[in-house]
Amino acid sequence: MRSDAFFDLGYALLWIGLFAVARRGFLRWVVVGLFHAATVFLVVVTTCAHQYFRQNGTTLDYGTIAEWIPKIEEIAPILTQGVPPSAWALLAAALFYAILGPFFVTRAVERRLGRPGRRYLAPTFRIPVFLGPLGLLLLALLFGSLSSLVGSDPAGANTSFARAPFVNVVWTGVEEATAEKVSPDTDAAESVSAAADANLVETSQTEETTNADPAEAPQATKKHRNVVLVHLESARARSTTPYNKDLKTTPFLDELAGDSLFVENAYVVVPRSSKATVTVNCGIEPPLFYGPEFEPGASSRCMTDLLEEQGYNTVFFQSSSETLDQYSAVAENLGYEEYYPSEVMDKTGFTMTNYVSYEDDIMLEPSRAWLEENKDKPFMAQYLTGTGHDDYQCIPNRYGYEYFADDALIDSYHNCMRMLDHFLENLINQYKEMGLYEETIFVVYGDHGEGFGEHGRYLHGDTIYEEGLRVPLLIHAPGRFEGGERVGGLSNQTDIVPTVLEMLGYNVEDGSYPGYSLLHPLPGDRTLRFSCITDRKCLASIRGTEKYIHHYGDQPDEIFDLSKDPLEQRNLAGERGIEEINERRENLIAWHSGVNAGYGGG
Repeated sequence: MRSDAFFDLGYALLWIGLFAVARRGFLRWVVVGLFHAATVFLVVVTTCAHQYFRQNGTTLDYGTIAEWIPKIEEIAPILTQGVPPSAWALLAAALFYAILGPFFVTRAVERRLGRPGRRYLAPTFRIPVFLGPLGLLLLALLFGSLSSLVGSDPAGANTSFARAPFVNVVWTGVEEATAEKVSPDTDAAESVSAAADANLVETSQTEETTNADPAEAPQATKKHRNVVLVHLESARARSTTPYNKDLKTTPFLDELAGDSLFVENAYVVVPRSSKATVTVNCGIEPPLFYGPEFEPGASSRCMTDLLEEQGYNTVFFQSSSETLDQYSAVAENLGYEEYYPSEVMDKTGFTMTNYVSYEDDIMLEPSRAWLEENKDKPFMAQYLTGTGHDDYQCIPNRYGYEYFADDALIDSYHNCMRMLDHFLENLINQYKEMGLYEETIFVVYGDHGEGFGEHGRYLHGDTIYEEGLRVPLLIHAPGRFEGGERVGGLSNQTDIVPTVLEMLGYNVEDGSYPGYSLLHPLPGDRTLRFSCITDRKCLASIRGTEKYIHHYGDQPDEIFDLSKDPLEQRNLAGERGIEEINERRENLIAWHSGVNAGYGGG
């Protein structure tokens, strides 16, 4: 409470000093108005920080707010969804007070003191010389500075949480602006740019045909299989049946896994939809800061580009609004020729499963129409589902209800997973009915998981634990993996592009991708690295079965042995030497800097 006490005292002294300077007239009006507006703003920030901590188990900082501002259109439904009328009434009252409060309050004080009609708005204070306006302002500055000079206490309270909420927002902004540049990991930076010049060549081609003009590639023959990416929104591995046999949320996915290449330990790099889409389509680690995936020309040579040069048509369907993660820009930047969001689909008979998405079956008719027109040529199609997205409005639904948990939120989420499973089955059946099933490779993957309070975090935001990072991943190619094959090593979504291209019979030349083909054993010494959505909020790495998490001072760093503690309940960091922890942290920060450098960021 020291930071809060120092800040409150400094804040009070600041305004007393300002009132002592502005004793009467117009300047007095200005100070009184600023005082009320600043106080309301302070209350709003403090209240939001409290609610943010309750929801996410972490503190509100400058980086989070800076990320929200550019995408206010996207997050507006989140901010307004489920807000009770009492909260709107309170907001209206606060705004009314900020605008008209100074006039009514000061008039009431004047009448109370028996001095109505005076030209200044409040009584004149007699302040000793040594506590004159300048002295008060200096004291305010002193106490304001003391409010930021806090550290972890013996009980383990973290620095960010120990600061007053408003001080923490300002302080983290200063830290971000003045952060010392870290030497980037050159391998991480090069892995982003190495795919920029990639070209495909068929495995059987000779050296003379390797450099043939892509424009001369076959345009109407179907020598290679189609590629279908099925993006399971907010699907965490532990909530699907193939990864949790006791939970019958996705029986069809489980059946499909029995005849597929099934990846046991699949992870995302950043737990966010647009970031996963970049990784899956482009085979590279996504930018670890907000923005590049929405900007033209920011992506590398993605699978769409490579396959279009081989005569493939490409299309992107999504059951959610195009405002979700700015997917209209993402699909265009990834090179998809056609894009169909929910705005252009017939919504008759379909209900919304959250504030931004419709039932995924809404994509089936547009899919059928497009496939009828394009089925004679090879194609690549992506289906971005939306049903798993919060706020999980999946009870009841057209497929009935099934009980999964006493917790209403988790029960609804698991029914959303069940709806995703029905859509996947309906989509596969559509391909069978149209005669396209046997000649198609289906890649089914989750884009990130969800946190339901397992580590004090709800939803997917900055959930750096297994429930946020570990996702389902399987590749189904009829006739190829009969009886099923399992991949047991550490994998992330950069492995999808190399695997699919090899399955199609292509080699990559003049460039490279950082992932590994899942058709071969994965390196046993592989290290996976991860970042939260909010830049400079948290990083993590998995080496073998050991996971390290760095929280940028928001809370103590953590180490977990996933082989013995898959739910990450016992922090082993206190048992490790400071040199080991420093080495892992520095490695992660260099990786973070290197990936961002590949996108032109810091």
